[in-house]
Amino acid sequence: MLHLSKFELEVMAVLWRAGGELSVREVHEALGKDAAYTTVQTILQRLEQKGAVRRTRKVGNALMFAPAVTRKAVHRRLIDELLALVGGSQPLLAHLVDSGKLSLDDLKAIEKKVRK
Repeated sequence: MLHLSKFELEVMAVLWRAGGELSVREVHEALGKDAAYTTVQTILQRLEQKGAVRRTRKVGNALMFAPAVTRKAVHRRLIDELLALVGGSQPLLAHLVDSGKLSLDDLKAIEKKVRK
């Protein structure tokens, strides 16, 4: 199973938004963080080892990377892990309702989806 850290997910989000391939420098610039270029380079190499990204080609000295997994697939895994951690959907939904992060409109949309 693919496990990604928060920073790895941020890097993946940059690649997903781009919709294609990016160089390490382009990912580094898009992050707009204090992370060093070499840190972004290392993260991309780790993501490649995990099978989350793939090298597409080399342009001069720049390696180009593209996502090898979809955002939807990664989010499904994260949600499945969260549900397993909290003991299912009911505790999660109860928390969302108690915290005000789940509105009546959200519940109606969920109900409509369940009825399908």
